[in-house]
Amino acid sequence: MAGLGDGASLSVSTRVRRDGAAVLTLAGELDSASAAKLGAAARAAVTSGSARVVFELAGLRFMDSAGLAVLITTARDAGHVELRDPSPIVRRLIEATGLTSVFEVLP
Repeated sequence: MAGLGDGASLSVSTRVRRDGAAVLTLAGELDSASAAKLGAAARAAVTSGSARVVFELAGLRFMDSAGLAVLITTARDAGHVELRDPSPIVRRLIEATGLTSVFEVLP
């Protein structure tokens, strides 16, 4: 099966805004097969000095607990994580797990 276990089901692009926030734009599926790919990108953003990390989630079709773990770790390491435009299914996962107090979730 193409993409199984290699993170190919997730696309991650990174840029830094003028205010210094790292913006990671995700597309595809964030699961146990792709979480390491996002984790590496998020760690790179934090170690480069970004205290604020923004995840653009409009293109994310699916996220499981492995993806949540990466977001939680990033929040712990960066200090502030903003989730922008989560799909309804991703928003429900964040709300159901009570993580709206950990992340700033914006429409």
